Amino acid sequence: MERPNSPEPESEPASSLSEVSIQESPETAVDIEGNTPNPISSHSERRFSVFSRSEKLSIIVLAAIAGIVSPFTGSIYFPALNTIASDLRIFQGLAPSVIGTVSDVHGRRPAYLLAFAIYVVANLALALQDSYAALLVLRCLQSAGSSATIALGSAVVADLVTRAERGSYIGYTSLSVSLGPALGPVVGGVLNQYLGWQSIFWFLLIFGGVLLIAIALFLPETGRRVVGDGSVQPPKWDLSLVQWLRIKRSQPFNGGVEEDKSTLSVPLHRPNPLRILLEPGSAITLGFGSLLFAGYFMVATTLSEQLEARFGFSSAIVGLCYLPLGFGSLISRWTAGQLFDWNFRRHARLLGITLDVTKQQQIKLFPIERIRLEVSIPMIYISCGTVLGYTWAMETNASLAGIEVALFFLGLFFSSAVQGLNTLVVDTHQDTPASATAANNMFRCFMSAGGTAIASYMIDRMGIGYMGVFISGVWICFSPFLWLVLLRGRKWREKQQAKREYYDTYDWIYAIQKALVQLARSPSSLNMQLTFWIAMKCQEPAKISKRRAVYSSSVRKVRGIIKRTWQNRPASENPFMLEKIERAQIREKR
Repeated sequence: MERPNSPEPESEPASSLSEVSIQESPETAVDIEGNTPNPISSHSERRFSVFSRSEKLSIIVLAAIAGIVSPFTGSIYFPALNTIASDLRIFQGLAPSVIGTVSDVHGRRPAYLLAFAIYVVANLALALQDSYAALLVLRCLQSAGSSATIALGSAVVADLVTRAERGSYIGYTSLSVSLGPALGPVVGGVLNQYLGWQSIFWFLLIFGGVLLIAIALFLPETGRRVVGDGSVQPPKWDLSLVQWLRIKRSQPFNGGVEEDKSTLSVPLHRPNPLRILLEPGSAITLGFGSLLFAGYFMVATTLSEQLEARFGFSSAIVGLCYLPLGFGSLISRWTAGQLFDWNFRRHARLLGITLDVTKQQQIKLFPIERIRLEVSIPMIYISCGTVLGYTWAMETNASLAGIEVALFFLGLFFSSAVQGLNTLVVDTHQDTPASATAANNMFRCFMSAGGTAIASYMIDRMGIGYMGVFISGVWICFSPFLWLVLLRGRKWREKQQAKREYYDTYDWIYAIQKALVQLARSPSSLNMQLTFWIAMKCQEPAKISKRRAVYSSSVRKVRGIIKRTWQNRPASENPFMLEKIERAQIREKR
C-alpha cells in the first residue's frame, strides 16, 4: 500500500502523524510517519540522574554491601551446617519475585526496608531456637528476607548509571554474588569453631541490623517511577533521614536541583518477572546464567567436605581456604568491569557516536547483546578450564597451593562472565530492572539447589574430577545458545519491543483517537495513514485484520466528533469542505 502525502500544517494542530510521536521507551522515540524508528540523537537530551559521581558510587557501594547478605548468609553455614545449606537454597528464588516487583512499583527504599526487617527478625528467632524443625522453617524466612537484595542492587545501578559506564558499576553488585559464598565460610568457620553455631545467627543479626539502620538513614530513593532522575521529591514516608532533616530545615531535599517530572517512568502494566520468559534473548541469557551458577555452587558447596576429607582441616581452616575464590571475584570488579565499558566505547566509535555518560544512550543504536557477550563468552570458556583444573587437582591429590590457585582463577573468570550476563539483563529491561533481576535470581537459585543436591552423589559415583568434566561439558554444550543471542539478539529485541509497544505499553485505540482529534484530518487520508501505522507497528497482517473492525469503529466515532467541531466554521477553514473542493477540482481537470 502506497502511503499518501500529507499536506503541510497551516495552524497549531499537528498535520501529520509524525507529530504525534509515541515514546517507545525512555531512550527512543518512534516516528509514526516513517517506515522505521528515527532516533533523534545517540542519547537522550536530558540528564539521566541528578546524583553526582561520588553520590552514585556511595549509593551503589551501600547497595552492594546489602547485596552480599544473600550469598553470604547462604554460605556461612558450609563449615558448620553443610548438610542443610543445600536443602534450603530453593527458597531464595521465590521472595525476590515479590519484593522485586514491589521495588519496581513503589520504590527501592520500601523494598530494602521490608527485606531487612524480615531478615533481622528471622535471625533473632534463629539465634534463640534449639529445634531442628524451627531452624528449617526460620531459615526459609531468613532467605526470603535476604535474597531480594541482589535484585535490588542491580535495580539501583540501572536507576543511576547509563549503559556507557554500567559495566563498571554493576561489577559492585555482581561482586556480592560470588564474593559472598567465598567470605561466608571464612566467618562461619571461625564462629562455629570458637563460639558455637548459634553465634553465626547473632553475627548475622548484628550485620543485618547495621545495614538496616544505614539504609534507613542514608540511602535515598532512586526508583525512577518514584523520583525520576532524582529531582522529584518522593512521599514523606519514603525520605531518608538525611533528606527529611534537609526539608525540616527548609532546605531543598535534592541539593537545589530543579524538579523535572518528565523523567518519571510510569509503565502502564505491573511488572511481572515471569514475562521475561517470553523474550527469547532474555530467556536464553537467564537459562545459561542459571547453569553457570549451578556448576559454581556444585564446586563451592563440596569444597568444605573435600578439604576436610583430604587434608583433615578444622572448620576455621576450611573457611580460610575459600578466600582465594573471594579474591578472584574481587579483582574481577576492576578487570572485567573496565573491559565491558571499553567494549561499549569501542562499538560507539565504530558507529560514529560520541558518548556522554551523563545521558542515557538509546539502546536501539547499539548492538548491546554483542557488546556484552563479546566479553562474557570468552570468560565462560576460560571458566570451564578453571573448573577442570580445580576438580582434577582434587582428584589427583595435588598440593593445597595448586587447588587454591585454581580456585582463584575460577572466582576471577566466573565472576567476569556473570557480570556480563547480569549487565545484559539490566540493559534490556531498563524500566523494570528489579523484576528482571528477580527472575534471574529465581532461575539461578532453583538450578543451584538442584546442582547442590546432586553434587555429593556425583562425587561418590564418578569422582570429583569427572564432576568437573560434567560441569564444563554442560557449559560448553549450551554455549552455542549464547552465540545465537549475540548474532540475533538485537533482531529479537526489536521485534519484542514493537509488540510490547503495540499490545502492552500503550492503549493503541486511545492513541488513534487522540491522533484523530488533534489532526482533524479528512477521513480517507486518516484511514490510510492509520492503516499504514498499524501495519508498521504490528508487522503481522493477520492480527491487523482481527482488529480492523475495532479501530474502524473508533475512527467513525471520532470522525463524527471532528465533523461536529468543524461544521460551524467557515468553509475556508473546514478541512472536510476543503477536501471536497479539491476533489471537485481534480474531477473537473480530468
